[in-house]
Amino acid sequence: MCGIVGYVGPRPSQDILLSGLARLEYRGYDSTGIAVISDDGELQMRKRAGKLQVLRDDLTAHGMPDGTTGIGHTRWATHGGPTDANAHPHLADHDRLAVIHNGIIENFAELKAELVAEGFTFRSETDTEVAAVLLGREFTASGDLVEAFRAVARRLEGAFTLLAMHRDQPGVVVGARRNSPLVIGLGEGENFLGSDVAAFVEHTRRALAIGHDQIVTITPGGVEVTDFDGAAVEAEPFEVHWDASAAEKGGWSSFMAKEVSEEPEAVANTVRGRVHDGQVVIPELEGLDDLFTGIRRIIVVACGTAAYAGQTGKYALEQWTRIPTDVELAHEFRYRDPVIGEDTLVVSISQSGETMDTLMAVKYAREQGAKTLSICNTQGATIPRESDAVVYTHAGPEVAVASTKAFVAQITALYLLGLHVARLRGSLDADAAAQAVAELEAVPEKIQLVLENEQQHIEQFSRWMADTQSVLFLGRHVGYPIALEGALKLKEISYIHAEGFAAGELKHGPIALVEPGQPVFVIVPSPRHSGELHKKVVSNIQEIRARGARVIVVAEEGDAAVLPFADEVLRIPLADPLFEPLLAVVPLHIFAMGLSTAKGLDVDKPRNLAKSVTVE
Repeated sequence: MCGIVGYVGPRPSQDILLSGLARLEYRGYDSTGIAVISDDGELQMRKRAGKLQVLRDDLTAHGMPDGTTGIGHTRWATHGGPTDANAHPHLADHDRLAVIHNGIIENFAELKAELVAEGFTFRSETDTEVAAVLLGREFTASGDLVEAFRAVARRLEGAFTLLAMHRDQPGVVVGARRNSPLVIGLGEGENFLGSDVAAFVEHTRRALAIGHDQIVTITPGGVEVTDFDGAAVEAEPFEVHWDASAAEKGGWSSFMAKEVSEEPEAVANTVRGRVHDGQVVIPELEGLDDLFTGIRRIIVVACGTAAYAGQTGKYALEQWTRIPTDVELAHEFRYRDPVIGEDTLVVSISQSGETMDTLMAVKYAREQGAKTLSICNTQGATIPRESDAVVYTHAGPEVAVASTKAFVAQITALYLLGLHVARLRGSLDADAAAQAVAELEAVPEKIQLVLENEQQHIEQFSRWMADTQSVLFLGRHVGYPIALEGALKLKEISYIHAEGFAAGELKHGPIALVEPGQPVFVIVPSPRHSGELHKKVVSNIQEIRARGARVIVVAEEGDAAVLPFADEVLRIPLADPLFEPLLAVVPLHIFAMGLSTAKGLDVDKPRNLAKSVTVE
C-alpha cells in the first residue's frame, strides 16, 4: 500500500511530485501530502485527508513555495484514521526533517514510550511519526542523515520503506527499505525514488532496484546504495519497457475500462516471444532445466485475484505436466508448517511483485529448501529477485485497483509454464502440445470478439440491476475459479454481497440463498468437450430456476441447451475447455464494472482497498 515519491534535481519539484503521486494513487488514496526544501532553504509541507485532488485544490488556493528537493506520499491508512494530522509527511527535529513511510513498524509502541519518556511529543496516531522523531533525534546526534537512517533502521521491526529529507542537507533524499518496495529512477542531473516505476516513468525509463535492508541516497549528481551497516551495494539496473502514456486513461471513462479493453493485448504480449515452431520455450527459463527435474509437487501461492488465477492454472499444470499441484493462500501457507523440500516447486503469483504475504511465503519456501519461481508483472520487484526463476507477464501497467488484464495474463503465464515444463519432462505428446499452443495463440482474438459482441449488452442489463443487493456465481471444473473471480470483482467495486460456488456444492447448502429474483451467474462448460459436466450444470440451472432465480449464463456459441432456462445468455467463442476461463471471465469483468458505474461508484478506487498490499 501507500505510494511514495522523491526527487532531487534542477527542476521545481511540486509538479514532479504531484504527477508521480497521480500515477501511484492506486496504492492508496486516504490522504496525500508533499514536502519540499524551498529555494530559500526552508522546509515547506502541505498535506490533506482525501484523494489527491483535495491537495491539488489546496495548493491552487493557497500556494506553497517550491524547491528542487522534495518527497510526496499518498496513503492507505494503517495506524490512525485518514485525517490531516495522520497524513504524511510527518515532521520532526523542530520541523526541519520530513519523513514519509510505506509499511507497518511493529515495535512502534515500545519506541514511542521511550521517546515520550525523553520528553518528545507527538501530533498524530501513526507509527510513521515515531520513526520521524527517532530519526530527528539521531540526526541531532550525528549531523548526517544517512548515519541517522542506519541507526534508526536497525531498531525498526516490521515492513517499511522510509524516505526523508532535512533542511540542513538540501539536494539530498535518503530512503531505507525492509520488505517494502522502493525503486530508483536515474535521470540526467536529477534522480528519483518511488514505490514503483510509475512514479517517475514520465521522466526516465532507467531504473535501479534495491534490496532488502538497504539504504539509498540520491543527489542531483548520483546515487549511492549501502546496506544497514554501511557496506556498499551494487544495485541492479534495468530499463522500463513502457512509457507514461501506458499508465494514462487515454480517453477511457476509467482505468478499469481501459484495462478490460487491453485484455487481448495482455494475453498476446505474454505469449509473444515464447512460442517457437509450435512449442513453448520461455527465454527466462533457459538454462534452468535442473529447476524442474526431480520436481514431485507444485504449490502455487498467491492472494486474491492472483489465487484464482492459480486455481485456474492448476488444472492445466496437472493435466500437462502430471505433477500434483496445490494452490494455497500465501498468508496461510507458512503458518501451518507445510511439508515441503527440494522436490517441491513453489510458484508465487503477484502482479506487483511486492505482495507482502506472498513475499514471506517465498522466503519461507526457500528456507525449507524448495525451489521457487515467480509470476510477476513488474520489473525490478522484490518477489522475482527473491525467487530462483521468474516468468514475467507483459500486461503493462495496471492502475485500477480491481485487477482484470493482469488476471488473464497470469493465467496465460501459468499455461506457458505448464507447456514449458511438459516439454522438458516429455509428459505431453507433440500433437496435444501443438494443439494447446494453437489454442493459446487464438485467445487474444477470441477475447476481442467477446468485447465487441457482448459489452454493450452486459452494460445495458447491469444498469437494470443497479439496485441489486446480492449476486451468486456458479461454475464447475475451470469454471469454478472464474465464478470466484466474478464474485470478488463485484464485491471489490460494487460493495454488494457476492459469492462464488462450485456448482456441485449448490445442493449441499448454498441453494438456501436462492429466492425469487436472486441473480445467479452460471459458467457453463462446453457440451462438445465436457458433455457430462455440461448436463450436470444445466441441471443446476434448472434447480435454481425452479426456485425463482434470475439466471445469467456464460456459454459457448451454439449451446442451445441453456436457452430454455436462462434469462440472459452471454456468448463466448468456441475453445478447448482449459482455455474457456480466459474468455468466460471477460463478461464478469464487464458486468462488475457496469454495475459499479450504474451505482455511481468510483470504479478505479474502491473504498478501503489499495492495489499493492505491502503489509501482512
